[in-house]
Amino acid sequence: MKEYQTITEVSGPLVFAEVDEPVGYDEMVEIETPAGATLRGQVLESSEGLVAIQVFEGTEGIDRNASVRFLGETMKMPVTEDLLGRVLDGSGNPIDGGPEIVPDERQDIVGEAINPYSREYPEEFIQTGVSAIDGMNTLVRGQKLPIFSGSGLPHNDLALQIARQASVPEEDEGGDGDDEGSEFAVIFGAMGITQEEANEFMEDFERTGALERSVVFMNLADDPAVERTVTPRLALTTAEYLAFEKDYHVLVILTDMTNYCEALREIGAAREEVPGRRGYPGYMYTDLAQLYERAGRIEGLEGSVTQIPILTMPSDDITHPIPDLTGYITEGQIIVDRSLNSQGIEPPINVLPSLSRLMDDGIGEGLTRADHGDVSDQLYAAYAEGEDLRDLVNIVGREALSDRDNQFLDFADRFETEFVQQGFDTNRSIEETLDVAWDLLSMLPPEELNRVDQEAIDEYYVGDEGEAVEASAD
Repeated sequence: MKEYQTITEVSGPLVFAEVDEPVGYDEMVEIETPAGATLRGQVLESSEGLVAIQVFEGTEGIDRNASVRFLGETMKMPVTEDLLGRVLDGSGNPIDGGPEIVPDERQDIVGEAINPYSREYPEEFIQTGVSAIDGMNTLVRGQKLPIFSGSGLPHNDLALQIARQASVPEEDEGGDGDDEGSEFAVIFGAMGITQEEANEFMEDFERTGALERSVVFMNLADDPAVERTVTPRLALTTAEYLAFEKDYHVLVILTDMTNYCEALREIGAAREEVPGRRGYPGYMYTDLAQLYERAGRIEGLEGSVTQIPILTMPSDDITHPIPDLTGYITEGQIIVDRSLNSQGIEPPINVLPSLSRLMDDGIGEGLTRADHGDVSDQLYAAYAEGEDLRDLVNIVGREALSDRDNQFLDFADRFETEFVQQGFDTNRSIEETLDVAWDLLSMLPPEELNRVDQEAIDEYYVGDEGEAVEASAD
């Protein structure tokens, strides 16, 4: 630990100090103000004789009479299994009125990159209870699957639904049918949210009992931007400890990554960095990759870290740098749609532009159900055709369409109101999701189901009498 040093300048969220010996990048700092308060900071930049420090609590009260002490270590997260059920602020301090955290150890929040050779390929199903995800954009353990939303859309409701419903069904060996037997945990990291949103999150966690298996990090909108860059790293460090040292299957939900990227832009501007696209720093791709690539499984270890980052696309623009770069790094996306939301569909997930690149490896016999892949393909094809026909109806009218076309139009309507629509409180098992899908596919003649095996049609196709019927092979 180095002795106190002298502050030379305060500029926005940054403090500049003279040093007489080298300091390390990301080294932790304590700043003592003239009023006697002690603030925490982190070295952003170091050159001969001068360092730039970003202060977590804000620079209010800091002047040239304040002094700086360099602690000789980077920021660490105190981790323990007892964190489950706790609520922390964006810097990792408890804010739930509970006892002090006694850590098993303290881990560097930057984490260690998973050796690609040691990575295990993600291929085991996670059930979210949301049909549009489980049925058509399946999440698998170790995957990073972002949710692309927009301002004013109910992505927070969807995040809470996933947080309380997510489970690993085949790992439930507890004998009582609950999620505790599966050693499943949720890390919820909120960045830049309002106090009202924070209250809603906490009320839902406490009301549903989901807090018992969760660790919640809350960074509010009026907290310093610097803290916002730390919050997801604290959350992921906790997730890695629970997954790779305590054998939990951990789902990490990060919302809202747009606020995180705005904090990067604000700090970059304060450092007078050369901006990249739309003013965001040129290293934003690397920075996001450092977060997203902390998802995965390690060969020989039981646990896994799965990520669902949530971001709001500015002006609903999917080509904006934040969703654009996120799409390069992650394995698909779930699209929350404004037009479906205006129709009252809950959750308003548009399955057509949504994608889970690892879905095929996490479904099928022994994982979900043998007919899952074919049913998903058939739903996509039928819904896409119905969507195309909606455009045609606007031109020629419904009366000009054939009986077959009208069947696909009816299918598209019912698909949205029965398959996608389920409310934010309904938890569907994968069996229930596939059964709803077969009810809808049974609206169409068997010969139109050209993406499904004949055996599956014979077993699951529902006739007029409400029972499975054997379809003609032609």
